[in-house]
Amino acid sequence: MLSGERKEGGSPRFGKLHLPVGLWINSPRKQLAKLGRRWPSAASVKSSSSDTGSRSSEPLLPPPPHVELRRVGAVKAAGGASGSRAKRISQLFRGSGTGTAGSGSAGGPGTPGAAQRWASEKKLPELAAGVAPEPPLAARATAPPGVLKIFGAGLASGANYKSVLATARSTARELVAEALERYGLAGSPGSGPGDSVDAFALCDALGRPAAAGAGNGEWRAEHLRVLGDSERPLLVQELWRARPGWARRFELRGREEARRLEQEAFGVADGEGTGAPSWRPQKNRSRAASGGAALASPGPGSGSGPPAGSGGKERSENLSLRRSVSELSLQGRRRRQQERRQQALSMAPGAAEAQIGSADPGDFDQLTQCLIQAPSNHPYFLLLQGYQDAQDFVVYVMTREQHVFGRGGNSSGRGGSPAPYVDTFLNAPDILPRHCTVRAGPEPPAMVRPSRGAPVTHNGCLLLREAELHPGDLLGMGEHFLFMYKDPRTGGSGPARPPWLPARPGATPPGPGWAFSCRLCGRGLQERGEALAAYLDGREPVLRFRPREEEALLGEIVRAAAAGAGDLPPLGPATLLALCVQHSARELELGHLPRLLGRLARLIKEAVWEKIKEIGDRQPENHPEGVPEVPLTPEAVSVELRPLMLWMANTTELLSFVQEKVMEMEKEADQEDPQLCNDLELCDEAMALLDEVIMCTFQQSVYYLTKTLYSTLPALLDSNPFTAGAELPGPGAELGAMPPGLRPTLGVFQAALELTSQCELHPDLVSQTFGYLFFFSNASLLNSLMERGQGRPFYQWSRAVQIRTNLDLVLDWLQGAGLGDIATEFFRKLSMAVNLLCVPRTSLLKASWSSLRTDHPTLTPAQLHHLLSHYQLGPGHGPPPAWDPPPAERDAVDTGDIFESFSSHPPLILPLGSSRLRLTGQVTDDALHRELRRLRRLLWDLEQQELPANHRHGPPVVTPP
Repeated sequence: MLSGERKEGGSPRFGKLHLPVGLWINSPRKQLAKLGRRWPSAASVKSSSSDTGSRSSEPLLPPPPHVELRRVGAVKAAGGASGSRAKRISQLFRGSGTGTAGSGSAGGPGTPGAAQRWASEKKLPELAAGVAPEPPLAARATAPPGVLKIFGAGLASGANYKSVLATARSTARELVAEALERYGLAGSPGSGPGDSVDAFALCDALGRPAAAGAGNGEWRAEHLRVLGDSERPLLVQELWRARPGWARRFELRGREEARRLEQEAFGVADGEGTGAPSWRPQKNRSRAASGGAALASPGPGSGSGPPAGSGGKERSENLSLRRSVSELSLQGRRRRQQERRQQALSMAPGAAEAQIGSADPGDFDQLTQCLIQAPSNHPYFLLLQGYQDAQDFVVYVMTREQHVFGRGGNSSGRGGSPAPYVDTFLNAPDILPRHCTVRAGPEPPAMVRPSRGAPVTHNGCLLLREAELHPGDLLGMGEHFLFMYKDPRTGGSGPARPPWLPARPGATPPGPGWAFSCRLCGRGLQERGEALAAYLDGREPVLRFRPREEEALLGEIVRAAAAGAGDLPPLGPATLLALCVQHSARELELGHLPRLLGRLARLIKEAVWEKIKEIGDRQPENHPEGVPEVPLTPEAVSVELRPLMLWMANTTELLSFVQEKVMEMEKEADQEDPQLCNDLELCDEAMALLDEVIMCTFQQSVYYLTKTLYSTLPALLDSNPFTAGAELPGPGAELGAMPPGLRPTLGVFQAALELTSQCELHPDLVSQTFGYLFFFSNASLLNSLMERGQGRPFYQWSRAVQIRTNLDLVLDWLQGAGLGDIATEFFRKLSMAVNLLCVPRTSLLKASWSSLRTDHPTLTPAQLHHLLSHYQLGPGHGPPPAWDPPPAERDAVDTGDIFESFSSHPPLILPLGSSRLRLTGQVTDDALHRELRRLRRLLWDLEQQELPANHRHGPPVVTPP
């Protein structure tokens, strides 16, 4: 990554330019940085196969960290903050070179040549003295060896080579000794002094094979560098790769011959090209820094060194210490640089006549930067307007599927947490650390999503939500940057006409929203007025508003729903409020939806509280003293509870719809957005308020219904269905056909059923409402039955038959109304108690306590004992001993409660699943359409009131609904 290179202290020029990913200018001055880009630090180098023909059988272990890290630290201290990457890398090649001919040609510290050295070079002897000495060969840690090919260029002709075993710790001197042994030149009987290890050197040769038609492909070396005795060939091999068309290998040559070839090659390259003098200072710095320990311990042949400027040969010897191949490759490119320069001048003749001369290669770099060819396999952004011309680039390439624009920074500002990852850095002051994210997968279209609070425009329109990004679209960021998105992978399949261009006169309008928001569409005032009228009177389920009009709009919807104005459908208020939520979720910024939900929930809660207070004030118990209480009738209760039931139905559907939108917002939002958690908390608070509204309306509804039932339920125990001339109705009979004692109770059930149907209450809430009513009826009747048996004879077979008949008639009627299953479940205990009393006296006397407990499991021991102990067996007859509970259940009988608790009612469970609101297709209900038109005109009037009088428009054309 280039960002990593800048941290490593790479080329100062590249650090200043702040190159983006994917854009690389083939400039001559950048070649050194490009080459250095492939040079890792010494602590991270591992041996692997290269183009020299060497091959390792296993991965080699890196050198010990404590030794190499000390060397890297020493080099950094010597190089200073201004040293380049190439300089630091060359300092790794510090060979000892003691005792070798020509190794001390740079002169000692006191020679005149030393006065021309850089400050970092003067510190090298001190640094070298502080480095731990190399351990002897026998004491070195063993590492898995690799095979290195050493060509005997100075010993044999052709492509003859010998393979030697080498590790990452093997030095050039050790490999020379092993290669000489393989060649049979070490320790031979007739060997002279020239055959010793000191007489040979290991050379790093760079060249290319001969052309195909020039022979049999013999090797042709063009550059040569003599390795120091302490350099490690495997590490040197891994530091850089040869360019395509070139090859690299290690050669064994005589030391004197190698020095001569090296000096001749450098002398030829030093005289090539017109721009050679401009590169000389950098080469001197690199070569001086790569001298290593040889500067501290010059060889015997070094002497005091010739004086500065004494001759070309002395100067070349002084500058030839540890020359890197990267410097030699720069010399070899002079001719190609001149050719490219001439080509560039021919393409830009105006620039050639300006100030581009042979002595100013910087202008040539600027010219070559202008010759950019767009990538052909990656999407990219073309800069149309930037912030700083000196730092901005023309092309920004997407190298990942997700591309992030931002300002970046050291930290995100929250507790020193790491800064967000950014692909393209934009340095304008109004750019956020993470400003915008673009996702471009293999298949179009791409998606663009702005970060929270980030000013982003898409084709000239403010972008607040995630949108599709097509080739040719304009993407603006802040007040300064403007990009054009391009994707060469589509092969020109994008729109032929950019979407941001003005529409042609007479073109079909893209939609009502564009009609009254865009002034570049080319339509006249009359056309825009007609488009506006089509929106105001249309039947599309759309309700557009600005954030400043939100409070007035929500208040008007809630006020109309609370007042019951008009003839809206039962779920009309929830539909209108859902349209507001949908517009906020789709069109407005991300942070607007939580605020809208909070305001909406508070308005609904206030309206419901006011309605509950009004109903409570009209109850008989709250009337002034002296006014007789009038019992509530089912009809009166239905009228009072209708507003509460409507709010319960609308709030339930609105809550389900809000939950869906919040889940969509969470999926769409950037998970790294720091405000996302706050938004979700606000949404949870709003939904908790809506839950509270549903709970309160449910409680109030069942309270008034059970209050009415409380006065009608005793008739089920007291009335006689077998009156003279009365005929028992069958299942599914009408309410008027039921016995008079059952009509009040069944009337309450029928009023509740009609009310829930008219208000379109959710089926789950309908079931739970009647479940609570049946629970209350069962508990109330059972408690009355237990209470009446204590004071007077009540538990008789004849009375039990009447109660059983009344209960069966009620259950049959509820079965015909579709509530039979719920009623059977909640009336089970009352049915068990009545069934016990309906058992004939003779059969009951034969039963035992255990058999009665088995036949009536829903009754507690206390309730069963109470019914048996008060059963009327006749004058002078008490309960038989068989009815006595066993000792194990005596405590439960004595301490148990015979009455049912009203606090053990089933809990309210809110419905799950999708909302029943349908916001697609045309609005078919005329009443809802009229209310939608009224709200749209209200918003239009509010917008016009903000304009000056001379800018206001008259009422749009009204079309019949």
